[in-house]
Amino acid sequence: MSGEQKHPFHLVEPSPWPALGSLSAFVLTVGAVLFMHDHQYGSASMMVGLTLVLVTMFFWWRDVIREAEYQGHHTPVVQIGMRYGMMLFISSEVMFFVAFFWAFFDRALFPAGGIWPPEGIVTFNPFDLPLINTLVLLLSGCTVTWAHHALVHGNRRDFMLGLAITIGLGALFTVLQAIEYSHAPFGFTDGIYPSVFFMATGFHGFHVIIGTLFLAVCLWRGSKGHFTPQQHFGFEAAAWYWHFVDVVWLFLFVAVYIWGR
Repeated sequence: MSGEQKHPFHLVEPSPWPALGSLSAFVLTVGAVLFMHDHQYGSASMMVGLTLVLVTMFFWWRDVIREAEYQGHHTPVVQIGMRYGMMLFISSEVMFFVAFFWAFFDRALFPAGGIWPPEGIVTFNPFDLPLINTLVLLLSGCTVTWAHHALVHGNRRDFMLGLAITIGLGALFTVLQAIEYSHAPFGFTDGIYPSVFFMATGFHGFHVIIGTLFLAVCLWRGSKGHFTPQQHFGFEAAAWYWHFVDVVWLFLFVAVYIWGR
């Protein structure tokens, strides 16, 4: 029998990462619950779980990069499957944010006492830092598209430059949002408006951090010559994710910062 492969699909080798990832997520969840209930072992168990999750992510994604770059397993058929997987993941993220918008509009359209925002809540001026952050994210969407266009046309210099600028803009957005939070005229537990505001914008900020790290890994991979005009799904997935983050922020800016005030 020859070792020749008769199909274009990639049958993965046995791997410890799915099982370790599940265990890590379980430890992290239990640790987070204990931490929120002020258990004496809560913070320690949560940090153990978080460390295990990060280690699993690092080694699992290392193996995926090896499959793509050095073993040639990511054939065009496999890449189509990965694209569908990324689309489904982003769809699940859309529904995640729909829950926050649902909570916001439910209270805003049918407010207790007939007043929205609730009495005593001073909202942010949307045309101050929020507008600056909106422009920062919109510009980052342009630069990541520029980087993608440059890569497709074999212009590695502009690809790396556009990607680096996008990462810098993502970091700038996070810094500006932290500054905004430090000047918030309300606290997380001050009512339904602050709770929904911090949950929606906070989770969006978390997604910006994840997207920035995602792009930073792509920048490192690009410096190693991993991406080609024909095969660069790792970067393409990061760009899709970044555009999703952009769109969610536009909805937040219009609905929460402008209409909601």
